[in-house]
Amino acid sequence: MYPVYITKTSTFLPNEPVQNDEIEQYIGMIGGKPSRAKDIILRNNGIKERYYALDKSGNITHSAYDMAVKAIEMLYDDSVNVDNLELLAAGTTSQEMIMPSHAVQIHGEMGGTNHTEVVSFAGSCCSGMHALKYAYLSLASGDKKNAIALASERLSAWMRSNYFKKEYEDLQKLKDDPIIAFEKDFLRFMLSDGAGAVRLETKPGKVGHSFKINWIELTSFANTLPTCMYAGADYDSNGNLKGWTHFPEDEWASRTLFSIKQDTKLLGENIVKMGGKFFLEIIKKHIVKVEDIDWFLPHLSSMYFKIRIERLLNDIDFKIPSEKWFLNLPYVGNVAAASAFLMLDELARTKDLKKGQNILFMVPESAHFSYAYVYLTVC
Repeated sequence: MYPVYITKTSTFLPNEPVQNDEIEQYIGMIGGKPSRAKDIILRNNGIKERYYALDKSGNITHSAYDMAVKAIEMLYDDSVNVDNLELLAAGTTSQEMIMPSHAVQIHGEMGGTNHTEVVSFAGSCCSGMHALKYAYLSLASGDKKNAIALASERLSAWMRSNYFKKEYEDLQKLKDDPIIAFEKDFLRFMLSDGAGAVRLETKPGKVGHSFKINWIELTSFANTLPTCMYAGADYDSNGNLKGWTHFPEDEWASRTLFSIKQDTKLLGENIVKMGGKFFLEIIKKHIVKVEDIDWFLPHLSSMYFKIRIERLLNDIDFKIPSEKWFLNLPYVGNVAAASAFLMLDELARTKDLKKGQNILFMVPESAHFSYAYVYLTVC
């Protein structure tokens, strides 16, 4: 096994930050009325600013591919560039189209003369970490000498009010005061757009800090728990979750079938608990002690979960001091699969990192309860 290092990091966030009171100017109001749930959701999630690849008229300003390419280009130099890149691995929650795949479309926008291996991971928040692990193992095995792993998201595409128009009109026929279900409205005020990327090589970079990848651990509890978050699907009359092809075309709009939906009760009951279960297994396997961790970068969908994670860590006698936590959710927003990359890039740019310091990532994914932990050392 060859050592593998993250030698460069990058972030691309589209347009200007959007404040809480501006959200519906960008994604619109369902039925022309402000959301009844918005204030409660924003109060709990603690997000003050986010980024949209939209203008105030709801027009798209960037695709997920555009944002990915802009993040990738920040990683280029004489050592690694578009013409000698050996592997591109990309993850996303918000693929622009069913096919071709996300990474292939990104590669198509990159230009250059080099043909290269390209691999895509689709899903939810862990898909960026899947891309990172594939790249890590490719270099560790000696198959490749360099790679870029990234995630890009255009989640605002699924949040715009016009996609809920048909469902709202149908509800209006049944009720004097229609309201879109909370499970759909909830995520309209939780998600952001953007891209984050990292460059991997088998030697540390010549400039600035590099990060040695010690290990990447991923798991899924989908075999033990129901689906929690989904899109392009709905429950049938028998209570079974079915994909969009199981429903007639006229129901795709009336059910808002392609909106992102989440069972918030199931989320609250399990997301921290199952992450803690896997964490206990990992720290035992890798013999990690709390004093070994210098920076803790947890991907949170909401600040609501911070105190619950702190409580769990206290309960398992693994209390990470607050000064070691690094979060940017309140002013970047939840950029799903890109969030972990964005945190690492900001940490590298804004903190006085020292050689030998250790960084622990935690990335939970609520879609069907998957988790990723990554352990890096500054060098």
